[in-house]
Amino acid sequence: MRHVVVVDPIHPDGIRRLLDAPGVTLDHPGDMAGPDLATRLRDAEALIVRGSAVDSALLAIAPKLRMVCRHGVGYDLVDVPAMTQRGVLVMITPEANAASVAEHALMLMLAVARQVLPVDAGVRRGEWRVQGQSRTFELGGRRVLVLGFGRIGTRVARLCAAFGMKVMVHDPFMPAGTIRGAGYEVVKDRNAGLAAADIVTLHLPASDATRGMVDAAFLAAMKPGAVLVNTARGTLVEEAALEAALRSGHLGGAGLDVLRVEPMVAPVPLLALENLVVTPHVAASTAEGLQRMAWDAAGNVLDFLAGDPDLDAVVNPEVLVAR
Repeated sequence: MRHVVVVDPIHPDGIRRLLDAPGVTLDHPGDMAGPDLATRLRDAEALIVRGSAVDSALLAIAPKLRMVCRHGVGYDLVDVPAMTQRGVLVMITPEANAASVAEHALMLMLAVARQVLPVDAGVRRGEWRVQGQSRTFELGGRRVLVLGFGRIGTRVARLCAAFGMKVMVHDPFMPAGTIRGAGYEVVKDRNAGLAAADIVTLHLPASDATRGMVDAAFLAAMKPGAVLVNTARGTLVEEAALEAALRSGHLGGAGLDVLRVEPMVAPVPLLALENLVVTPHVAASTAEGLQRMAWDAAGNVLDFLAGDPDLDAVVNPEVLVAR
């Protein structure tokens, strides 16, 4: 029997898929901090995690572990080099949450553009006023710069186009012909794109290359009055620089689903700003997204145990080569 541990709560469909699989035993305690974790992981060959860290300390109490699947697309909490050194395959669920995150990015654009939060707060205070002149704006006709043309970025581009926006894309790793073929403008010079865009939306992974990329210089290069949207990773943005750009009025607004420190242990200064909309890293967490991520995570485990892992979902393919 092949033993699988699911340490974080996931959708019941994913649990059921594993329970129904022949030759598999399952333990799903739902809490990485449990006192009996070492006992639970002792015989685990595969592990599914959602918000728990997987590092060398965990490897030390999981001697049989051969595969880790991250319930989602980001793997910041997984020490991939340590996994690779130990020969542990790391997998993700790359397609499962793309539609949910893309819709959330559009929601943040709309919420900032139409000032939904301050208007809603005013109504709740008993204010029913229609301004003679409005600072809100339509998305249609505006220029949006999509940074990162992967699974989520491509969907965001399509949604923006459906709203009548002029879509620009900057992704040096994507062939220009692919972007043009999809009907979008290729931006090779990122700063030129920042200067032209009314909205900049981030769809890049966390890495040494992207960490802190949205700094004071990046924000200064953006068009005055533009909006920044981040549904990727909080580590991409220098929050002090963003706060300064929003307070000065250089940026018209921002919509964030992620912060540099998660979970938030204390309110950050950004939260005092009215031209900011923040959600607690829930872009992927629709009912459909959670179901698909759990189902696909279970499928990744079963495919791995059957000796046929989906290469599109593998983070460290060198482990397969070594084997």
